[in-house]
Amino acid sequence: EFTQSGGVRPFGVSLLVAGYDDDGPQLYQVDPSGSYWAWKASAIGKNATNAKTFLEKRYNPDMELEDAINTAILTLKEGFEGAVNEDNIEIGIVGI
Repeated sequence: EFTQSGGVRPFGVSLLVAGYDDDGPQLYQVDPSGSYWAWKASAIGKNATNAKTFLEKRYNPDMELEDAINTAILTLKEGFEGAVNEDNIEIGIVGI
């Protein structure tokens, strides 16, 4: 009853799940309904639309790791209110 009625479901969480398999790096987005999508790059949360637009313009499947990290940091700066610095950001690399 509570999950099917508008306004009474207390929480809904979207997740980005990253991994690495025989086909290379994988990224999936899962929404509160359980639907999921595979992405090459994505964003969730506040300003996700702006971040996704930024990623669409800058993403290149052949980019080097350093370029990918730089693009991720620039994407965060696009949607983050305040300064992005070593105190409020962490970068993780998924791979072998």
